[in-house]
Amino acid sequence: MTITDIKTFGELKASGYQPISIKDELRKNLRSKIAKKQTVFEGVYGYEHTVIPQLEQAILSRHNINLLGLRGQAKTRLARLMVNLLDEYIPYVEGSEINDDPFNPISRYAVEVLATKGDDTPISWLHRNDRFFEKLATPDVTVADLIGDIDPIKAANLKLSYANDRVIHYGMIPRANRCIFVINELPDLQARIQVSLFNILQEGDIQIRGFKVRLPLDLQFIFTANPEDYTNRGSIVTPLKDRIGSQILTHYPEDIKIARTITEHEARLDSRQSDTVYVPSLAKDLLEQIGFEARDSEFVDYKSGVSARMSITAFENLLSTAERRALRAGEEKTTVRLRYVMGIIPAITGKVELVYEGEQEGAAAVAEILISSAVKTLFGEHFPKIEKLEKQNQKSPYQEIIDWFFNESGGLEITDDATDRQYQKELDKIIPLKQLIQKYAPETPKEDLLFMKEFVLWGLAEYKKLNKDRFSEGYQFRDPFGSYISKL
Repeated sequence: MTITDIKTFGELKASGYQPISIKDELRKNLRSKIAKKQTVFEGVYGYEHTVIPQLEQAILSRHNINLLGLRGQAKTRLARLMVNLLDEYIPYVEGSEINDDPFNPISRYAVEVLATKGDDTPISWLHRNDRFFEKLATPDVTVADLIGDIDPIKAANLKLSYANDRVIHYGMIPRANRCIFVINELPDLQARIQVSLFNILQEGDIQIRGFKVRLPLDLQFIFTANPEDYTNRGSIVTPLKDRIGSQILTHYPEDIKIARTITEHEARLDSRQSDTVYVPSLAKDLLEQIGFEARDSEFVDYKSGVSARMSITAFENLLSTAERRALRAGEEKTTVRLRYVMGIIPAITGKVELVYEGEQEGAAAVAEILISSAVKTLFGEHFPKIEKLEKQNQKSPYQEIIDWFFNESGGLEITDDATDRQYQKELDKIIPLKQLIQKYAPETPKEDLLFMKEFVLWGLAEYKKLNKDRFSEGYQFRDPFGSYISKL
C-alpha cells in the first residue's frame, strides 16, 4: 500500500501522517540532501561557491527569496529546481480550490466538508510537479489576477448576493496555497499591485472587494528581478523589499570552462547533427569568448547584460552552418571551420542591447567586431604575442608564414562550399603553418589541426600581418603589401 492509496481523512490520521508548512518541508528535505552530500540544484553550473550556498542558507532560514541578476543568469531555473525539495505527494481536501490541508482547513468549503463528513472526508493527493506556480509580472497584471475578485457568474448560479463570501473567485496566489509561487521580473509589477502583496508575505491576510478574508496561506515566494529594471521600468517598493527575507545576487560564468559546460548542457541538438558535425575545442572556446567580449564591449549596454542564451543559440547556429554545407556537398561527416563562426551573427544581433555608438556601427558590424576581438584574445593565449612595434632585426615566429603569402601573389582562397578535402588541401599548402602549431601548440589533437591552421590565419589578419578579404563565395588571405608591390 502506497500513501496515495489513502482516500479518507480517517485513514490519513490512522497512517500517522504529520503535516508541516512548505517552508519547513523545503528545509527538511534540503537538510537531508546536504547531509547525504547530494546535488540539490542539478544542471546549474558556476554557482557552486557563490549563489547556491546563499540560496540553501535562505531555504534553511525559511525565507522568501528575491533572485537579483541580469538576463540569462538561471534565476528562473533555480526557482524551478526547488520543486525537487518538496515531498513527492501532499494530501488535500478533495474539491478544494486552494489545496486545503485536511488537518488545518482555511477555506469555507473545506471547513464545512470536514464538519459534515469528519473522518469520511475524501482526500486527494497533490504531486510536487503540480506545486509550482509562475507569473510573469507585466504592467497589466491586476490585484484580481493575483488575489481574487467577486465572480458575478458564481453569484448568479448560486443565487447569492455580492455580500456573501461564497461568490469570491480566488486568484493565482490563493490557488497556489502550499506551493512555490514565483513572480518573474518583479519591478515590472505596478507599485499598487506590489502593495497588495504586503500582508500575504507578512500576516497572511487578503482583502477582496471589501471582504476581509483571513487566509493564513502557506506559500514559498520566490521573486526574480533585473537590476536594470530599477531605473528603466520600475522598482521594488521599499516595504515589499523589507518583507523579502533574502536577496541573492546572481552572475555570469566567471571563466570559459564553466561557460562551455553551460552551453553544451543547454544546446538543443538533433542527434544526427551532433553525430555529423565535429566541433574542435578551440571553436567552443571562441564562442564563449565572444560572450565575454560582448560584456566588456564599448558598443554593448553593460547594464542590460549579455545572456548565456547568446552562446547557446550561437552554438546551435554554428553546427547548423556546418551541417548545411555538409548536406550540400553530400558528406556524411564534417568538422566546424572558423569561417562558420560568421554564421552565428544572427544569434548575436538579437541578444545584445547596443548603446548609441553601437547603434551607429550597426548590429551586424558590432557582431563582427566581437568575433574579431575574440579571435585576437584567444590568439594571444595560444601563440606568441605580436607587438605593434617590433624590434629591428628580430625575426618574428610568423615570418615564414608571412613570407609564404608574399611569394604567393594569389594568396589563399577558402570558399564557403569547399569540400573537406578541398579545405584541407588549401591549408596544407602552407607548410610553415603546421610547423608553428607543432612548436607552440603541440597538444592540438589531430582532428583539430585544420581549425587551428585557419585560426592562425585569422589571428594574423587581426594583427594586420595578413589581409583577410571577404568575397561572394568565401575568404581570401594574402600578403598586405604584395598586391601593392606587384603593381609597381
